[in-house]
Amino acid sequence: MYRFNKHLRGFTLLEVLVAIGVLSIGLMATAALISRTLQDTVRSRQMSLAAVLASEKLEDLSRWPASDPHVAVPPGGTAGSLTDDVTADVVVGASVTRVNYFDDVSEGLTPGSFSETVSSLDPTTGQLVYTTTMHSPDGSITTSISDTPPIQISYKRRWLIEADQPVPGVRRITVVVTTLDPVRPVRFQMSTVRP
Repeated sequence: MYRFNKHLRGFTLLEVLVAIGVLSIGLMATAALISRTLQDTVRSRQMSLAAVLASEKLEDLSRWPASDPHVAVPPGGTAGSLTDDVTADVVVGASVTRVNYFDDVSEGLTPGSFSETVSSLDPTTGQLVYTTTMHSPDGSITTSISDTPPIQISYKRRWLIEADQPVPGVRRITVVVTTLDPVRPVRFQMSTVRP
């Protein structure tokens, strides 16, 4: 026969409800921490890629000879913009060259692949064309030309070239890379000085 012992009682309903409440709060805090960690990971990845893209563009612009239209600037003048897409006709000697001071970079669908899209005017038709260069993880590079812009654009690069800055005789090149993600915007800026 079983005898009831008042010292061996179970949990009351109130104790169970309090324990469930404490456990729920702990689980919600853990879920919020995981969500925040994932968001920070995505933002760090975007910031890292923006830094690579800015560095890459500075290297590209530093390769041009000082007399090339892509980096030519009148003494004391500027070319390009850090806030707007600027295209200008640059006169060097007797030739006029149309130069874009911006481009778009999109991530490819394959992990590790990137495509860079540069818009320009077709010299024969005068129409706007988009040249896309795809860099694949295996090292292969392919180029295509289209009259329609790419569907997915992840990053916008803009650059400004300033003559005689910070001292006479040199030019400062500044590149700004921004994401086109309204939820997690990233902006990264980098500068270099060259003759």
